[in-house]
Amino acid sequence: MDGLPQSVDETIKSLSTQDYFSGRDLATVAFLALRLGKPLFLEGEAGTGKTEIAKSLAAALGRRLIRLQCYEGLDANSAIYEWNFTAQMIAIRTAEATGTADRKSLQSELFSEAFLIKRPLLQALEPHPEGPPVLLIDEVDRTDEPFEAFLLEALSDFQVTIPELGTVTAETPPIVVLTSNRTREVHDALKRRCLYHWVDYPDFEREVAILNARVPGCSDTLSREIVAFVQGLRGEDLFKTPGVAETIDWARCLIALDAVAITPDVISDTLGALLKYQDDIARIAGSEAMRILTEAQARLRLAS
Repeated sequence: MDGLPQSVDETIKSLSTQDYFSGRDLATVAFLALRLGKPLFLEGEAGTGKTEIAKSLAAALGRRLIRLQCYEGLDANSAIYEWNFTAQMIAIRTAEATGTADRKSLQSELFSEAFLIKRPLLQALEPHPEGPPVLLIDEVDRTDEPFEAFLLEALSDFQVTIPELGTVTAETPPIVVLTSNRTREVHDALKRRCLYHWVDYPDFEREVAILNARVPGCSDTLSREIVAFVQGLRGEDLFKTPGVAETIDWARCLIALDAVAITPDVISDTLGALLKYQDDIARIAGSEAMRILTEAQARLRLAS
């Protein structure tokens, strides 16, 4: 496909233009997925940037991003299409009122594209002037096995059937990115269709680079202190470990409060930006937060 990066280094550079600082391992598997035309399956803890890579790829390539947000109970029809029932009923009432209700022609009209609501999978199979879109199938682990089986077939043939209209086949397959938070194991057959990569939290320098790019008003010194503290938090036994999104949110909170350094009082006042469960907040607040801060500052002094 035209416009795709021609090397791993180009992939890293393209992603960095969207402020996504990828490690070489992730950039390599993304490059191979683009080059081979295979779906990319990204698995990892929540908040590690899995969804963001699909957004960054779409923006870097100048392609449309189409997102299918998965949830428990999602079925094939909800992912492909549905009929605009309200508009169909209005058309029926109008035809009855005007006396133009020819049963055969009305049925043909009611089940035409004019009344079709296209859902993400159908949208992704259609041609787009800028080229094949990026189809993000987000949090696929939230769905059940029947939907996985449907996805397996859809990703094999890149075609879907609408009984009233026929089969829709992609002229050029979309760029597919699937993500999973591993709340349950996704079936091996689906993973085998994809190139797999485990997305971990970024290392210290990469998270600092992300923070500097996303929160430009944050000084480098404060950014390093923030990342050191958050990475220290990730080593604790928490119900929900803070991700990169929480690091960014916390930095924005500190900037809004005109904080130039992290202090125990600042941590106490803003811990809810990092931790989303009261049990975690209660465990870390006070002396534990002070210990983590002291250890983070010691690591920074050793590294300088």
